[in-house]
Amino acid sequence: MSAAESDTVRRVLETVRTIAVVGASAKDVRPSHSVMRFLLAKGYRCIPVNPGLVGQMILGQTVYARLADIPEPVDMVDVFRASDAVPGLVDETLGLPDRPDVLWLQLGVGHPQAEARAEAAGMTVVRERCPAIEIPRLFEPGWRRGTQA
Repeated sequence: MSAAESDTVRRVLETVRTIAVVGASAKDVRPSHSVMRFLLAKGYRCIPVNPGLVGQMILGQTVYARLADIPEPVDMVDVFRASDAVPGLVDETLGLPDRPDVLWLQLGVGHPQAEARAEAAGMTVVRERCPAIEIPRLFEPGWRRGTQA
């Protein structure tokens, strides 16, 4: 990762507060579950999005069907879906009244045309990264959002 990419990821992780976890799973063996648990432990507000689990709870958080159903603004959309779902998610994100600042695409998730649309609309797009890897890499092990010096 280049220094500029590291700076972008660091800035994102220091500034976002509320994260929509798209593709969140109630199964603790799934990466979306463990990453959401990690982010919650680091002080982020995480809102799970999964149409198959609407109204249920994942890690104590209510699950919503779509981004548009979340009753509060989110700062970042963290995508745990197949790459072919990214264009629709970008469309939905860009249509929100309080557009998130960041589209975070997990490892193995990507769609260059949709990413370009998000960037053209002013969003920061983080590609091929996982916050549960980047936080320990960029910050000391005990770091919590909001406690950095």
